[in-house]
Amino acid sequence: MERNFYIFTFFMLAIVLIGCNFFDKKGKSENEKILKSPPFDVLTDSIRLLPDNADLYKQRAGLLSQKGFHELATEDFIKAWSMQPDEITATSYASNLMITGKLNDAIDLLHQCMKMYPANTDFKRKIAEIYVSEGKREDALALYDEMIKKDSNDFEAWYEKGTLLAALADTTQAVADLEKSYSIQPLQLSGLALANLYAETKNKKTLSLCDALLKADSTGELIDAVFLKGVYYSNTNDGQNAIAQFDQCIKMDWKFTDAYIEKGILFIEQNRPQEAITTLQLATTVSNTDADVYYWLGRAYEAAGNKEEALNNYIRASQLDRNFAEAKEGIKRMRS
Repeated sequence: MERNFYIFTFFMLAIVLIGCNFFDKKGKSENEKILKSPPFDVLTDSIRLLPDNADLYKQRAGLLSQKGFHELATEDFIKAWSMQPDEITATSYASNLMITGKLNDAIDLLHQCMKMYPANTDFKRKIAEIYVSEGKREDALALYDEMIKKDSNDFEAWYEKGTLLAALADTTQAVADLEKSYSIQPLQLSGLALANLYAETKNKKTLSLCDALLKADSTGELIDAVFLKGVYYSNTNDGQNAIAQFDQCIKMDWKFTDAYIEKGILFIEQNRPQEAITTLQLATTVSNTDADVYYWLGRAYEAAGNKEEALNNYIRASQLDRNFAEAKEGIKRMRS
């Protein structure tokens, strides 16, 4: 009996090992097939002829990443980095590790790079990004403070710290840090982030900042600045000017769903449910997969006293977003 048990165990172990070998070979075969197919085949042939050329591995890794083969690109990044470590390769390699979820490996690489290239703050910045993604926000803030202490004109560090503080609901400090970033380098990105906080806190600076951003925009397509002016007017109970700004957004881009939603919300607040319904129905033709549109359409129908249509739209919102608590509450209200 004991002998039979050992035979059975050995037999099962052999099956497992053979199976693993089979799948390893299958995976390797699939990878080889990809590397030998366009557009990778030319670089693969070059690598076969020049196996010690690090640049070829870098090029193929970049192309693989561009085409979405991130796991396969990792092997080339490892090879390139081992052959010819430099800052550009390190940055791409670290980004690849972050994309593929190998965060500990990314942190190890980035710490190594910080020692090798102390003048390059991008490595510290990427570690901070990883800390934020892992919920280690205090560690991220400490890194940003360290960067700012080293260079008080590091506008990127001021911006990233400000956006993180905004996410942590430390609005006052977030505004101060974003103002600092924008004063050093008045970029559209930091300007819009700052304008958003101004609008949410009913700060009149929203208007002048948005106007400055619009003036600096040579394309004439900076719809976000117009939208934020509308949000400011809405938050300060200036419905007429708010609707004018949201209408301007829709005129600039009729697919800009948020403008319809904000306009609809204003009509609901002003006890004009029919106008809200009309506006939000237009929004459903722009985007029929936006849960917020259907939720607010439900609210508009509820305000108009049409419980059946309100229920239908709350259900639709809940179907599109299973975690939409307000939509579920709306369903309960309509069914009670």
